[in-house]
Amino acid sequence: MYDPERHRRRSVRLGDVRYTEPGVYFITVCTYERACLFGEVVEGGVRLHAFGEIVREEWERTGVVRPYVALDAFVVMPNHVHGIIGIVGDGMGPVQIAKSGGCRGAARCAPTMVRTNVEAGSLGAIVRSFKSAVTKRINEVRGTPGAAVWQRNYWEHIVRNGRDLERIRRYIAENPGRWGEDRYYEG
Repeated sequence: MYDPERHRRRSVRLGDVRYTEPGVYFITVCTYERACLFGEVVEGGVRLHAFGEIVREEWERTGVVRPYVALDAFVVMPNHVHGIIGIVGDGMGPVQIAKSGGCRGAARCAPTMVRTNVEAGSLGAIVRSFKSAVTKRINEVRGTPGAAVWQRNYWEHIVRNGRDLERIRRYIAENPGRWGEDRYYEG
């Protein structure tokens, strides 16, 4: 029998953070059951399969269709995605993100549960739209309407300064070379 208390998804987002205000976020989104759908790591680089190309295209499209979003470093791994998203509601653009190095405040990192009533323009809405577009396209190609592509949640880290931003950019760039050691590696 359905128990609403047991099945209710608890938000693990930081209560004092407005995820719609300008800021820079490092996100990680994993495939459902960590399935390697997007490609393979070959000689320290990622060779994307057709589904990985869809992920790359939809990531790039995110920055085009949402003028309040600026995209930074990004990598599609075989079973997850890392990327830096800037919410630039005042039109700062990607150059300001690169110079400012992120949002102000203490270091914070929290897993975020994607909810159905996500505030428009928020990080959750951006990630939900990205995941939805990728899922729709992949399921059209493989003929599996309604099949899961992604886990329900994603991880985020609020980028707090320029040093943090550079560290995360380096982590993203070097991620394919460390695939065998990666926590998402399913070798």
